[in-house]
Amino acid sequence: MSLIRPEARTALWRWRELIVAAVVLLMGLRWVLGAFGLLFWGGWVLLIIGTALAIVGVQRLRFRLEADGPGVVQVDEGQIAYFGPLTGGAVAVSELTMLALDHTAKPAHWILQQPGQDALHIPVNAAGTETLFDVFASLPGLRTERMLAELRKPGPHHVVIWERNATRPPMHRLH
Repeated sequence: MSLIRPEARTALWRWRELIVAAVVLLMGLRWVLGAFGLLFWGGWVLLIIGTALAIVGVQRLRFRLEADGPGVVQVDEGQIAYFGPLTGGAVAVSELTMLALDHTAKPAHWILQQPGQDALHIPVNAAGTETLFDVFASLPGLRTERMLAELRKPGPHHVVIWERNATRPPMHRLH
């Protein structure tokens, strides 16, 4: 028997990074205001670490959507796999050439392209999509804030978020 209701546990788990950041910030603030010597300087270090954790936590929170969509996403050893009710597939992260977001599909879909394979379409609200944040953030040259802004932008549109080697002439914008 759990002491925490499932809904409350889900909410706490969703906000976990920000809760940890708040604890670290409060501990650092207490050390800065109430200690001297080594603890005083350690408090400043904790304030810096807590601020960095808060920034990353806010980005992850903005990326997470309700995971009630079709299918399951799994990231394992550099491979993204999607198991859906009608489609599915896998792509190697090292072989990705393009990441796009398609808001014309219902629900919106991430589109991952790898040479020699059909594009992999993953609903943004599939179970396990929160693991994609770290994968996408590790892509060279990807602007995380732009990706998060496009994810929240309303309206039917299809936008290329990232390309390994730009195939467009420089005068054509990605968005």
